[in-house]
Amino acid sequence: MVAPSDNSTDESLKDSLALTDVPGEGVVIDIGTGDGRFVYQSARQNPKKFYIGIDPNVRPLEKISEKIYRKPSKGGAPNVLFIQAAVEDLPAELNGVADELHVHFPWGSLLRAVAVGDMAVLQNLRRICAPDALLEVVLGLDPTRDESEIERLSLTTLSLDYIDHTLVPQYAATGFEITERGIIDAAEWPELNTSWAKRLHQNKARAITYLIGRAI
Repeated sequence: MVAPSDNSTDESLKDSLALTDVPGEGVVIDIGTGDGRFVYQSARQNPKKFYIGIDPNVRPLEKISEKIYRKPSKGGAPNVLFIQAAVEDLPAELNGVADELHVHFPWGSLLRAVAVGDMAVLQNLRRICAPDALLEVVLGLDPTRDESEIERLSLTTLSLDYIDHTLVPQYAATGFEITERGIIDAAEWPELNTSWAKRLHQNKARAITYLIGRAI
């Protein structure tokens, strides 16, 4: 299902997001879900969790959006919901819903927001988190191949010093405590069920920067 975001006026969206009575082991939200591979594969592996993939561009989601309505024995995933929305305008129905929040290999404005600690966007992300929710941000930039995008977004080199002195305080000010951070080679990153992760693993020069934290 791909539902439009109108920030609370669509009754079908309200019904879809009535998750407080959903049994299971929590709600997982993937921001900038792309083709939905992470959400779909994770939902199939963890049927007791409910997964929501959010992206402003729904075209890459068309195939998986159809697949989730099949019978589970034929590849369906009834514990999945896809929503069309920008991170700047997340539906109010998501407030306090996420037990886990993931941002994997973002691009464009979402990349800039998490890489510079944009207060408005981070506050929006915190708004949809339950208390003590897990936050995971994974970035993969190649300073050579991505030079034009880095310049366009005015990004600073993601060093540990920059993370500790700039991003950690920015995230803390919006309600996220960063409990772990690091920069590792792409080849050393654990398997992630995203199409971008599989592509990036082929580029050994592309370092992976990650932030892990919790909503406070």
